[in-house]
Amino acid sequence: GAEALATRETAGLFDESSFAKIEIEGEGVVGFLQQLCANDIDRPVGSIVYTQMLNRRGGIECDFTVNRIAEERFLIITGTAFGQHDISWLSLNMPEDGSVSIEDVGSAYACIGLWGPKARKILEKVTTDDVSNAGFPYMTAKRITVGDVPALASRVTYVGELGWEFYCPMEYGLRLWDTLWEAGQGEGMVAAGYKAIESLRLEKGYRYWSGEITPDYTPYEAGLGFAVKLDKPDFIGKE
Repeated sequence: GAEALATRETAGLFDESSFAKIEIEGEGVVGFLQQLCANDIDRPVGSIVYTQMLNRRGGIECDFTVNRIAEERFLIITGTAFGQHDISWLSLNMPEDGSVSIEDVGSAYACIGLWGPKARKILEKVTTDDVSNAGFPYMTAKRITVGDVPALASRVTYVGELGWEFYCPMEYGLRLWDTLWEAGQGEGMVAAGYKAIESLRLEKGYRYWSGEITPDYTPYEAGLGFAVKLDKPDFIGKE
């Protein structure tokens, strides 16, 4: 409770390294993801897209964010327990011409979340990169340096507050945590965990696959119609 309150009022620092991370790349990757995802994935490099992957009945099989980190390379971030499930769904639908490759990179990257009203103030203490609202809009990702740690920073939230997730090689994870932790001292920031995330995301109305959303429900039944683009080319579950 104290962690959730502090995240709402000042800031919370979360170690989310257990999140599952999947890299997908290849010359056929855009068409592949467009066919599987209900949202429009073909956005500029640096875009983050929240989407579901559906079964033939329109039921939600996967729920995650997709970072476009290069023209033909994407990073999917999904729930801790769903990595193998989501990789399996991707693999079952993969083209057989070798134009797409999938790699589980969950253990390669640490993930530290900095969320709360003071998140930007804290981050600005340890980076020279532009993290203003204009320079770093919501649902975008770019590579920045936090202290002396290079990281992929994603301006995305699972708690409903301002903030970022930072992805760096696992061996730099502790250094990244310590850098942000030191910057947050004096700002009321606390170390926070998954139980705080759970209550915060419920307050915000963010869904959790296997909890509120399952293959039995369509995105429209789950209040997620905003993440469906019916005007894009055919995708699994569109009909």
